[in-house]
Amino acid sequence: MLDDSNVIKQKDPEDALWVAGHEYAQARFPVVLWNENHDGRKLDNVVVVGMGGSALAALLIKAWLKDQIKIPFEVVRSYDLPAYVGNNTLVVASSYSGNTEEVLSSLEQAEVRGAQIAIVSAGGQLADHAASYTIAYAPLPDHIDGAPIPDKLQPRMAMFYQLRATLALLANFGVVSPDTLTQIEDVASWLEQESARWAPDVPTEHNYAKQLANQAVGKTPIFYGGALTAPVAYKWKISFNETAKNMAFWNEYSEFNHNEFLGWVSHPVEKPFAVFDIISDLEHPQILKRFEISDRLLSGKRPKATIIKLAGDTPIAQMMWGSVLADFTSIYTAILNGVDPTPVEIIEKLKHELV
Repeated sequence: MLDDSNVIKQKDPEDALWVAGHEYAQARFPVVLWNENHDGRKLDNVVVVGMGGSALAALLIKAWLKDQIKIPFEVVRSYDLPAYVGNNTLVVASSYSGNTEEVLSSLEQAEVRGAQIAIVSAGGQLADHAASYTIAYAPLPDHIDGAPIPDKLQPRMAMFYQLRATLALLANFGVVSPDTLTQIEDVASWLEQESARWAPDVPTEHNYAKQLANQAVGKTPIFYGGALTAPVAYKWKISFNETAKNMAFWNEYSEFNHNEFLGWVSHPVEKPFAVFDIISDLEHPQILKRFEISDRLLSGKRPKATIIKLAGDTPIAQMMWGSVLADFTSIYTAILNGVDPTPVEIIEKLKHELV
């Protein structure tokens, strides 16, 4: 099925595969900050507020730059800010639409507490707020130039835009080095070449994304990452939920070994799951041992894990590679599931009924 171009065109009418194949271009996105001047106050901590894909970029940054960011860095996915947020906190309000109610709630609290504020969005109420109150703002594109379908870009497919914009704001406030943006750009050409290997015209026998989709279809995938790759595992879970409309879960080593590990032992191996271990050769060596030993000890108690070994020479290259592969694989799984990869109708219905 995945090698039939007519089936792909029918099941992917908004050409999500084209979008996935051009995500590499987002790595070159020239971020232009508005209202970048600030009062130079000392920052004691950073809080990024976002939901779903808008939070994911910050989670990647936190894992990638954990040895470089010298102050506490927290990602909040809720309506309320932690009690410690105050005048010396940088609060980055991130919402691709600019209208996410949890983010707007936290933004209001940040203003009441006198925090330093920055905004990432492609428009909506957040963009209006940034303009009205002269707040540091990184505007995002709401589309990809040249896309065959002119509809607005889905937030989960705009993560590299959000990654660059968030880094630009953090660099503006002295939290990270501006060189981090260069490191993102350096990945683009290589990622373009890698993405071409997963394109729809590449047959299944040579297409890793199609092969992974065939392994996942009809099952509930569970994605495991380590300390470095946990955000990538979360990305796979998000992509399968929203794109493939497929239930999926994720967890992180070594926490997995302290609880979920035992959950596999009491049921027959014929479970409707597909297990995927997302492995980086840059991971802590003890975590790599845990992956190997855990799979061996659980032999006969759960489906054998499929190893997704991340390609790339640097942590951020591996994270970006794994993220694009997640989008391709989940789109192909959507096609196998007989669903349109792009719309998220039930989420939109929920938002409408919450108003």
